[in-house]
Order: sequence, then C-alpha cells, then structure tokens
Amino acid sequence: MEKAIKELRLILTVENLDELISFYRDTVGLATSKEWHEEAGNGIILDAGRASLELIDAKHAARIDQIEVGSRVSGPVRLALRVSEPIATATEKLIDGGATSVALPTTAPWSEVSRIQAPDGMQITLFATSTLTD
Repeated sequence: MEKAIKELRLILTVENLDELISFYRDTVGLATSKEWHEEAGNGIILDAGRASLELIDAKHAARIDQIEVGSRVSGPVRLALRVSEPIATATEKLIDGGATSVALPTTAPWSEVSRIQAPDGMQITLFATSTLTD
C-alpha cells in the first residue's frame, strides 16, 4: 500500500529571514531545495532529510525538558535534529554560528542530547541515535 503522505514540511514565519537562512543553511548544514525572492515575499525550503511528526502530551514534554535541560523551558514546538557528528562538536558549531546554549550535552535514556536555541528563539534538541532506520 502506498503511503498517502510523501513529505512533512515545517513552516516557520520569521522576522529575520536572512539571519535564519544563514543559520539553518550555512551553520546547521541544511541544503537548499528551493529559494524565491518575489514582490509578494521571500522564502526558502531547506532539505532536512527524513522527517517525522512526534506528538507528546504536556506531561511528557515536561519530562523531556527535565532530562535534557533540568526544568520546563520549551514551548509547544521544539525541533529535534539527528546529527552525524559527536553531540559536543555539533553543539559548539551551532553556538559558534549564532545559537545559544540552553543545556550542555547529556545522556538521555534515548540518546546523547544537547539543547540549543536558534537565533529565532526556536529550541532545538540535537540527538545522536534514532529509533527510525536509516
């Protein structure tokens, strides 16, 4: 049976588009899939590889924040990026590129993780392993 959904795309409306293009494309390393500059507005689609939608309740969100950060700090949306390099290296790279540290790398029951905040305020968990197959 063919899957009905072929792609998940998360769309962020931001005030500082050029800064965030630089952060997500140049620092994080997401490849440009499509970019447009029009009188009606500007935008970019960045390829983030495999996508999944994780739905959790507030109690579990609080548990994740407690494990990864030490207290409840994330909002209703948080990105999680699986990285191929060591968590400490990826974290430092993103901080050097404009992110701020929310929590130092740690080991969670599911993976090595760290938490940063992107220049747009989005919290991002960096993680090393996934239950999804490659």
